Amino acid sequence: MKIKNYLLGYRNMYIYQDTDMFNFSLDSVLLPNFVTINKKTKNIMDIGCGNAPIPLILSTKTNAKITGVEIQKDSYELAVESVRVNKLENQISIINADINELYKELESDSIDTITCNPPYFKYKETSNLNDSDYKTIARHELKLDIERLLKVARKLLKNNGNIAIVHRPERLIEIIELMRKNNIEPKKVQFVYPGKDKEANILLIEGVKNGNPGLKILSPIYSHDENGEYTDQIKEYFEGK
Repeated sequence: MKIKNYLLGYRNMYIYQDTDMFNFSLDSVLLPNFVTINKKTKNIMDIGCGNAPIPLILSTKTNAKITGVEIQKDSYELAVESVRVNKLENQISIINADINELYKELESDSIDTITCNPPYFKYKETSNLNDSDYKTIARHELKLDIERLLKVARKLLKNNGNIAIVHRPERLIEIIELMRKNNIEPKKVQFVYPGKDKEANILLIEGVKNGNPGLKILSPIYSHDENGEYTDQIKEYFEGK
C-alpha cells in the first residue's frame, strides 16, 4: 500500500513509501550527512535511489542538480512522486534505468559527486533470497556490486570528483582495494556503532578520483543511547540540522 509520510523531521517535506517494500533506513540519512559537498559541486548522482530519500535530503544542503537512478519501476515511480510533491522537479531528476547500461551512454567526467547505498550481500547460489524481487535486488548484489559501482564512478566522475558509499564494516578492505583499482583514492572513513561497547555495524567511506593519498578516520557515530533511543547527533540528522 502506498503511503505519504513526512521526511523525518524536515519541515514541509514528504516522501512516498510502499508498505510492501523497504522503508528507507538510517543508512539513507547518514550518507547525505557524510558526503563532502561544496560550492563547486554542480552535479550529483545518487545510484540506486529507491524512493529518493538521499536526493531529497541532499536538496536541503545544496543547490546542485541531483539525478537519482533507480532500476526498479515501482521504486522509481515512488521517487518521482516524492520529488513532485515537494516541488523539486527543477533540482531533482529521476531516471528508471540500469546504471550498468546507462553509464555507457553518459558523458565521461561529467559528475562532481556520486552517492550510493548499494546492496550489502554477495550473491551465491546458496543465498537465502527473499520471495520479493524488489527486496532481493535491494539486498543482494544481483544487479550492482561494489566493483561495478566503482567502474561506473571511474568513468562518470570528474577529476577530483568524489564518491561516498554506505556499506558494512566487514567490506572495508574490499572497497578500498576496488577504489584504488579504479583510480579512486580513499579519503575519509567513519564507523557507526549501534551503541557504546558494541561493534560497528555501518561503514561510511568516501573516495576521490585521482586524489592524493591521505585517509582520515572520522570520529565514531553512536546511533543509540543506553535507553535505546536515537542519540542527539542522529536526531539532528533527522531534523536537517
